[in-house]
Amino acid sequence: MWKEIIAPLIAIRYSLPSGEFVSGDGSEERDKTSPFAPDEAKAGKFWVYEQAIRIPFYAIYEVQYASVEVYELVANHYQKCEPNDRGHYAIPSLGVELGIWQGDYMNQTLPWLRWWDSAGNLLLAGDERAEREQQRAEREQQRAERLAAKLRELGIDPETI
Repeated sequence: MWKEIIAPLIAIRYSLPSGEFVSGDGSEERDKTSPFAPDEAKAGKFWVYEQAIRIPFYAIYEVQYASVEVYELVANHYQKCEPNDRGHYAIPSLGVELGIWQGDYMNQTLPWLRWWDSAGNLLLAGDERAEREQQRAEREQQRAERLAAKLRELGIDPETI
């Protein structure tokens, strides 16, 4: 943000079972302490995102609990969002939903924080898209090889067609 001069549309804070990223029990991410409160040395992260940076959406993802909280900035204050029927949180300005997906990714089976389109279709990560494209290309190659073999059986040279 300090280089772009504009706030991001969404900030996502997350923790792994070892307690990385989100501080301890996650309370710091939910800390609404104002730096202007008496005897306070610093502002809480929630207050910073809501009042100083004013990021339209703020999410806290805790892997160990397989839970995510999403807040939307409404009238200069965060309101906790409710999930839709799929258990996802809509981010209308991006046309996507954010939610938990349980599955294998990067050789780990975890509850992953993932994106879906507004129709509920899982959006694939770059390596997933590449793998899917490779599988499609392999199927197409096999199909072409079968077709060429069939043409040869019929006495037709597939290279001359």
